[in-house]
This record gives sequence, structure tokens and C-alpha cells, in this order.
Amino acid sequence: MTVRVRFAPSPTGQPHIGNIRTVVFNWLFARQHHGKFILRIEDTDRRRYAPDAVKVIKDSLRWLGLDWDEGPDIGGPYGPYVQSQRVELYREKAEELIEKGWAYRCNCTPERLERVREEQRARVETPMYDGHCRNLPPDAISPDEPHVIRLKVPREGTTTVHDSLRGDIIFENRLIDDQVLLKSDGFPTYHLAVVVDDHTMGITHIMRGDDWISSTPKRVLLYQALGWKPPIYAHVPLVLGTDGKKLSKRHGAVSIADFRKQGYLPDALFNFLTLLGWSPGEGEEQEIFSREELLERFDITHVNLASAVFSYDKLDWMNGVYIRAMSREELLQQLIPFWQQAGMIPTPVPTEVLPTLETLVPLVQERLKTLRDVVLLTDFIFNDIETPPAASLIGKKMTAEESLAALRAVHAFLGRLVDFDAETMEPQMRQLATELGLKAGQLFNIVRVATSNKKVAPPLFGCLEALGRKTTLQRLARAREVLSDWVEEERDAR
Repeated sequence: MTVRVRFAPSPTGQPHIGNIRTVVFNWLFARQHHGKFILRIEDTDRRRYAPDAVKVIKDSLRWLGLDWDEGPDIGGPYGPYVQSQRVELYREKAEELIEKGWAYRCNCTPERLERVREEQRARVETPMYDGHCRNLPPDAISPDEPHVIRLKVPREGTTTVHDSLRGDIIFENRLIDDQVLLKSDGFPTYHLAVVVDDHTMGITHIMRGDDWISSTPKRVLLYQALGWKPPIYAHVPLVLGTDGKKLSKRHGAVSIADFRKQGYLPDALFNFLTLLGWSPGEGEEQEIFSREELLERFDITHVNLASAVFSYDKLDWMNGVYIRAMSREELLQQLIPFWQQAGMIPTPVPTEVLPTLETLVPLVQERLKTLRDVVLLTDFIFNDIETPPAASLIGKKMTAEESLAALRAVHAFLGRLVDFDAETMEPQMRQLATELGLKAGQLFNIVRVATSNKKVAPPLFGCLEALGRKTTLQRLARAREVLSDWVEEERDAR
């Protein structure tokens, strides 16, 4: 089977994650069938055109590992792959439709069109063009005067859309609008351009969101009018938030660039998006797949027709699984940009800082859900902390005096320790806890709060090693002073 699919974004902003999920389906389908995946830029909406959007789209696809076989940057046999460079072809086809009796010129003013729509709404009717110019003589409107070209939809009968996932969907022609094909500025509307491009570029399959179903009969009629065979359609369910509404910014990140900035790994996001509304088979419980496994097992017929729910909790879990599977060296290289963006380490990384970073990687690897989490987990290593309040320095089931004695003992112990590394510290600190009549957890929690001002942090002794002797002792001393003042105040109060 010959397979040619496309992603045809409009460069009006950053690509939405719901659309990218459908792109993933298209890419997998093309690669699985040894077909072609085409990138086409649909930039005929000049009013909303964003100059930087094309680069963002390409960068997002590349980051996610979605390569293309033909496109505006690499060319191909059916170029150009930018709609604004194909305008003459659309104009030619629009005129051809007029000659065939499938289209007509319309010079209705925007004011008249709005008045008609208001009247229709007042009658509780679906707003659509009333056909005012539909049956005018061919020469009634000059090609040289401002006008649009509309599709002349049959007023009787039905149009059938065959969907490979849903079967035949039948539409009554009387409810289909005489859509504009060519605007008064000479640029095509999306409906005309997409049909002409898909046919002339040999697109065989179109997978897209099911919110496009209602406009598909217009495409089918255009194919019929132009004497072309339509492609195979597959409309996949939309991606919703956990509240059951269409995924939007109110739910969190919605663009690939956002997910990248937040520290999600491309392979994890690719895995997650593939399983968003698709499953490898009934009863299948596996959720972590390599790209190769997904290429082998993807089957478009296994798409669930119920709307897919985007769960950030599940994505976080999946991303964490991928992070834990990375080598320490690979994870270090992935984390460095996030430390740099937070201003914790300079660019380039000084040689003397690398040992500290290497010490931190195994401490945080099991705790990271996203790469950006490393900033909050380790900020106390690179930045000075506010000395914790005395109340937070009192150990569990301990008095202030007992906690102060423990801080003094730890400060003295670490000050005379020869080798300031985690492997040396931990067993001796456990012994110190025993000598003080404390549980290890009681002592360690006091030290953790004193040196990080956090109740929860990566493993204590690795953090102390990363902080170094000087900083550790300084923070312990400050904490000791705060707690000492507290104890003195309590004594005076008594």
C-alpha cells in the first residue's frame, strides 16, 4: 500500500499538543508502511501569520524526533510546500470550478452578510450564505471587481464521507454552506487550498481530529467537482483535559515548546502521546514502549473513539521512568541547561564545578519527574539559604535544648572529619546519633533543615558533600546560633 501523509500547520503560533498527538499518529503510520511524511506550511491566513512560527514548528518536530521526507526546507517532487507560493494554482482551480458550474462569483458586502446572519439567528436558523449571488448570470459580476468565489453546493441529496474508523457519515446537502473558496484578495480559503494541495501532492491518507468531521463533506464535494478521488479519512477523537473540556492553557502546558522548557524528555512525550487515545490491544498493560516497538505495533484501527484525556500526572510518571533509565552521564548533560537557566551555574560550566554536579546527579535521579525539578531540589546547593527559624530546627520528640546539643555535636564532628564525603560521613553520623541517645532520623532531619532549609531534600550526606565542608559548617553555625537564642529566651521566660 502506498502511503503519503502530511502535517500542514498554519504558522499562526506554537503547535498545540493535541494537534501534535495526531501528527505522531500520522508519522507512525507513514514509517510503519515505508511511506512518506510531508510537512506543508499553510500560510494563506495572512492576517494571523506569525513570522517566527515556522521555525518553532520545525524545531518542535525535530525535538520530538518527527522527521519529514518532503517539505519547505528540503524540497521534494511536489513543491513548493508553502501555500503562499502556490496561489496561482488555487486561482486556476477556482476559475475551473466556475466553468464547470460548481462555483460562482459573489460580491455581497460584509454588511449584507452580517445582516443576513442576524436575521437567520433571529429565526433560530443555522447562519449560512443565503445564495443571493448563486443564480446570477455568469457575466453579472465582473472578474475585475471585488468579489469572492463560492462553492455551489447541491441543494438536494446527500454527501457521504467514508471514515476508516467510523464508517459512512451522511450529510444533507441543504445544510452545507456555499463556502468561500477564493477570497477577495485573491488568496484561497483553507478548504480550497487543502484539497488542491492534498491531491497534487498525492496525499493518500488524512488523519486529523474529529472536530474536522463537519467540514469534510465540503472537501468531498470539491474532490467530486474537480474530478478527483478523495483520500482515505480517519478522524481521531480530540484531546481533553481532566475536566472533560478541550485541552487549553488553563490545564497547563499546551505547546511542545512549553513541555520542553518544563523538562520533559522527547522520548517520554512521544510515548505518552502515542498512548493518548490509542492502545496496542485489548488487555495490554504495557505502557513504556521504545520508539521501535511503537513503530512495529502501531495500528490506527486500535484508536479509541472516545475522547482522550490528557493526564499530567501520568505524563510526569512516565517522564520519571525515562529519567531513571538514563545513564548518569547522559542525565548530567540534560540537567546542566536547567541549572544554567536558573542562574545556578555559569556558561560554560567551570571545570571545578563539575565534581559537584556529578555528585548531585545520583542524588536527584530517583526523585525527578521533570528535568526542571532539579532546580528546586538543589537550589540550596548553589544559592545561600535563609537560616531556618528555631522552631523548625527542633527535632521530632526532642526539646530545644536537646536539638541544640545535637547541632553542636554535629558541628564539632564535621569540623574535625578528615574525609568530607558521603561514604565517610554516614556511618560515623549514625554512630554519633547513638552516642547522643537519638534515632538516626532525628539527628539527620535537624542537620537537613539546618543546611538546606527544606524538610524534604535529596539524600543528606551526598548534599553535604556537594555543599562542601566550609558552607556546611557555616550553615550549621548559623542554625546553632538561632536555636541558642531561642533556648535563652525560653529560659528567661521561665
